[in-house]
Amino acid sequence: MNKKTAVSAALWLIAFVVTVVLAVFQRTTGPSYPLRGTIAVPGAVIEHRLPRSHGGPGGLEVGLEVPPSVSDARLEWRRFPTDDSWSSIPMRRSDGSRVVAEVPHQPPAGKVEYRLVLSTAAGDVTVPTGDAVVARFRDSVPAWVLIPHILAMFASMLVATRVLLEAFRPSVPAPRRSILVAMVLLVIGGLFLGPTVQKFAFGEYWTGWPFGHDLTDNKTLLAVLAWLPATLLALAGKRTRIAVVVGWVVMMGVFLIPHSLRGSERDWSENTIKTGRAVVVETADSPT
Repeated sequence: MNKKTAVSAALWLIAFVVTVVLAVFQRTTGPSYPLRGTIAVPGAVIEHRLPRSHGGPGGLEVGLEVPPSVSDARLEWRRFPTDDSWSSIPMRRSDGSRVVAEVPHQPPAGKVEYRLVLSTAAGDVTVPTGDAVVARFRDSVPAWVLIPHILAMFASMLVATRVLLEAFRPSVPAPRRSILVAMVLLVIGGLFLGPTVQKFAFGEYWTGWPFGHDLTDNKTLLAVLAWLPATLLALAGKRTRIAVVVGWVVMMGVFLIPHSLRGSERDWSENTIKTGRAVVVETADSPT
């Protein structure tokens, strides 16, 4: 392997690591990522992983490994955000020490809050100890659109990061072709496949500006606009270094906003799906 090839491989490796770190951070800090934690009960410490999203038919299954000191368990839930009374569902034993129960199925964008109550000889223990878990329901998204969407978005971040690394090498010509590839991947993944994913999940293609306040849609649009100057300069054959640096900083900055934050949410009082203050979909479905 010659020096040029070795440097290129090293830069791709650095770009890959940076992209993975950014992608994992964005994913794990989002409101749809399972809530993880621990809770102490007599004689044991329980680790929990409570889901905050459910796609497709059926209810949202919630499970927990409990020690023998837990004599009984129940799941309490209600629609969110409402002042409904809490409904209680007994948790059943499954696979030895595991207890499970299901939050009843809700229409797309319907949110619920739930908590687990464990009975012990020392009294009841609530999981989690603070606020209840908020979970959102959606329709199922087929793999043929979801997987290409994820891959295209990841690839656009990867190529853009690789371009950024080249921008710090003044002696090397700007990788104009890679700038264009990053934009094509971003447009395909964010402006075509992204809305298609949302259509399957919540029944609407676009809920960002100017129709709504969905941060996922809006940040995708901002990322495209941030990378546009570098793309136009590359097409014109002009210097792109400053545009690449600024575009990458803005693009990655907006991508670090947690995924699904301020997304579509059902207004139970009006039975509509809203994003921020804007009505997205009106529906005749009655809340479950």
